[in-house]
Amino acid sequence: MAHLLGADGIALTIGTRTLLSGVSLGLDDGDRIGVVGPNGAGKSTLLRLLAGTQAPDAGRVTRVGGSRLGMLVQRDVDDDGATIRDLVHGDDATHEWASDARIRNVHAGLLADLDLDQPATTLSGGQRRRVALAALLVEDPDVLLLDEPTNHLDVEGVAWLAEHLAARYGRPGATGALVVVTHDRWFLDAVCSRTWEVRGDGSGAVDGYDGGYAAYILARAERARQAATAAEKRNNLLRKELAWLKRGAPARTSKPKFRLDAAAALIDDEPPPRDSLELTQMATRRLGKDVLDLEDVTVTVPARDGHEAGPRDAAGRRVLLDDVTWRLGPGDRYGVVGVNGAGKTTLLSLLAGRREPDAGRVRRGKTVHVAELTQDVGELDEVGHLTAVQVVDREKRTVVVDGKELTAGQLTERLGFTRERAHTIVRDLSGGERRRLQLLRLLVSEPNVLLLDEPTNDLDTDTLAAVEDLLDGWPGTLIVVSHDRYLLERVCDRQWALLGDGALRDLPGGVEQYLELRRAGAGGAPPVAPAEGGGGAAEARPTAGATAAEVRAAKKEISRIERRLARIADEENTLHEQIAADPTDYTAVAALDERLRELAAEKEELEMAWLESAEVAG
Repeated sequence: MAHLLGADGIALTIGTRTLLSGVSLGLDDGDRIGVVGPNGAGKSTLLRLLAGTQAPDAGRVTRVGGSRLGMLVQRDVDDDGATIRDLVHGDDATHEWASDARIRNVHAGLLADLDLDQPATTLSGGQRRRVALAALLVEDPDVLLLDEPTNHLDVEGVAWLAEHLAARYGRPGATGALVVVTHDRWFLDAVCSRTWEVRGDGSGAVDGYDGGYAAYILARAERARQAATAAEKRNNLLRKELAWLKRGAPARTSKPKFRLDAAAALIDDEPPPRDSLELTQMATRRLGKDVLDLEDVTVTVPARDGHEAGPRDAAGRRVLLDDVTWRLGPGDRYGVVGVNGAGKTTLLSLLAGRREPDAGRVRRGKTVHVAELTQDVGELDEVGHLTAVQVVDREKRTVVVDGKELTAGQLTERLGFTRERAHTIVRDLSGGERRRLQLLRLLVSEPNVLLLDEPTNDLDTDTLAAVEDLLDGWPGTLIVVSHDRYLLERVCDRQWALLGDGALRDLPGGVEQYLELRRAGAGGAPPVAPAEGGGGAAEARPTAGATAAEVRAAKKEISRIERRLARIADEENTLHEQIAADPTDYTAVAALDERLRELAAEKEELEMAWLESAEVAG
């Protein structure tokens, strides 16, 4: 396994803030690293240091000679006069790249709705982002650094990218390495084999963890378990998050059993994230039986060009919703997914009363109080002169969450505002902080119907967990439009889809059912082939063409591996006890430590074999 890139004792201070101090990291072939940490901790800065576009104050970054590095940044690149073809393929002739299955797969995954000869100046911000990502994937660098690659991608695009990267960098014998900064927790689990946490607490430290987001949360929860009392443990957000990971959603039904067994001891006494029956009863008392109903609703919009998919009416207008009936009851918690331009935001505007349908009607219950979180953080401009605590306090001095009365200061702290940031004026807050404040401002107004449009934009993983915890105890009707698959499955009880054909479709199978419908061509999507190089996504699906005998053999192999993993876990516990019994016997400790290393190596091979068998067994 070749070494590709290393950071040795790097440090960086900006003003009076220490972002990194004495950080040493390395990248080898096959590494897939997810970078997490609070907003402003220095995650993007770490990528720039690794890429060599920014120099550290101390230490050095070395790269193996001849290796190629590519980086996706969050800002747009000046590309006046260039077409999409120019940006993705440069001067290469069409026949040079069109015969490459890997490049065709990139086109299908990211550029299917774009004309290659379209000028880049006509692209939206999200389209430019996809073009830049496609150019990097076509280039296929040895070291790929991605800063928030899932921004502007829908659920389908995120799933494709995860499968592509896992196949490219995660297959056995793969060369090259990937480092990705993202707040998309499903993506971290689907792609990454290791996690770097940039602490952002002033220490300048970067901690390493094996595994993706679930394993990272497990390790942090174990650290918290050792440091906290039993009462504090029950209220620990990390353990609540871990309980969710174990209980699972459709996207996590194939999590390796040995991972779940390792987590069980931490969360045996953890209650469910929310008591659905109790919340429904509270919602019924506050809302009454009638909430919001769409009855035979039709919505049309002008067609931008003749190439847009979807139905048209007699006047040539695009039909977003075609005779749709949808009834929302008290306590319903629904997630909405769909292709870009299918009408998700329009659907929210109907429910919020900001738009009337072209046909049909929207019925509202008498006690309904709707609050809507839009994607426009400019809503806070009118209170830009106030501090975050003052904004919340002006709405309501106290609010009851999970049966406890919280003040404005306690609420802001619960959503990740430090004392200093809570007393910072709004105009000086970051995008993520403004997003959190928007949500708090809505919640303290005590609505009973909450509409959230892409609520996870600009939020880090810890803040997302805090937001989800706050929503767990909220008893009203909740509608969430998001491309964040983890959030949808975490806070919503059911998913619905807009596929671009004018219909609103129920998804009993959750987001995975939506992806299967899109792969099959629903809503006008071309059938999508799997990424070049095989699987690698988080969910193991039966290998195409696997016989019944092969499936049985794979299941038998899984049982054998799990038995061996259980024996390894027992032996590891015994070895740790022996080391603790006499840590001064250095010869014996060295021998025991060597055995632990052998077991760790065997366990890693077994886990890989488990995943390979799971792909066959389904």
